[in-house]
Amino acid sequence: MRTIDPAEHRPADIYKLMIGAIVPRPIAFVSTVDAAGVRNLAPFSYFTGCSTNPPVVCFCAAVRSGPFPHKDTLRNVVATGEFVVNIVSEDFGERMNACSLDAPPEVDEFALSGLTPLASDLVRPPRVAESRIQMECRLRQVVQVSDEPLGGSLVLGEVVRFHVQEDLLDGYKIDPDKLNAIGRMGGPTYVRTHDRFDMLRPVKPEEGARPLSRLNSASR
Repeated sequence: MRTIDPAEHRPADIYKLMIGAIVPRPIAFVSTVDAAGVRNLAPFSYFTGCSTNPPVVCFCAAVRSGPFPHKDTLRNVVATGEFVVNIVSEDFGERMNACSLDAPPEVDEFALSGLTPLASDLVRPPRVAESRIQMECRLRQVVQVSDEPLGGSLVLGEVVRFHVQEDLLDGYKIDPDKLNAIGRMGGPTYVRTHDRFDMLRPVKPEEGARPLSRLNSASR
């Protein structure tokens, strides 16, 4: 086992360690608009949910080197207080990847990628019509973790509308096969979500024994 002290290594090398170790990572495909209404669309793989009551999601916008360290998405969220998180399915993964281009602020990534903007109910940024799950969010807080290059700003947004493709739902359960989401590994590598297995949470002895794990027969 190799022990690594991050203080003794370049941030770029620690970044490689982190994106290779924290896997698979879900993708927040975030749509925003600037104060003038110019649309922006960008993927973020430091992303998760962090509260259910109220529903809050968070993603992290990395700090870049150079004269414009903060991404358009972060500037737009701070300026307008709104964004949409669109979940990425495999069938439009390549068009999502096209939006990872470091383009000037005036570039509309919807036009760049060929993805379809869809009007939101409560916020100004459009949703991605191709996405099977979209979450309209209002900004709750930005936590500036570090202003150094490869630092980050943690953006927390309260979900004020969920939009879910009807055939994905069984009550409130989402069919993962129909969602067909993809995630990030290290570097340019992505992962599919087809191969799954279940592990049931253990119960107290007085509640009766049940198996701790079983393979999902639908795995493939």
